[in-house]
Amino acid sequence: MRNLYVVLAVIGFIVPNIFVFNESVETGNILLWLDPAATLHGMFGNQISTAFVADLLCVVTVALIWIVVESQRLNMKNSWLYIVLTLLFGLAGPLPLFLYQREKVLGK
Repeated sequence: MRNLYVVLAVIGFIVPNIFVFNESVETGNILLWLDPAATLHGMFGNQISTAFVADLLCVVTVALIWIVVESQRLNMKNSWLYIVLTLLFGLAGPLPLFLYQREKVLGK
């Protein structure tokens, strides 16, 4: 599973951020952080995108809580790193990266 998690982490960092990169180049809204109003307008621009964003925000919240709790339970160091990476790049890369590290800890 560890190899799969590494592959999924790489894919998870690259694929979504292709779109973020394109948006950053086209609008100057770097990592979608420099123009929060435009980012929010795009995220909540219609009911379909709002439904996806609301679902994603719920999933990200649950995942971050689980990452922190699971890190403490397993005495994993640097759980803050996954939170920072998630806030910067989204959950698709940091979650499988955390799962990889978790498998390493459990395998000891």
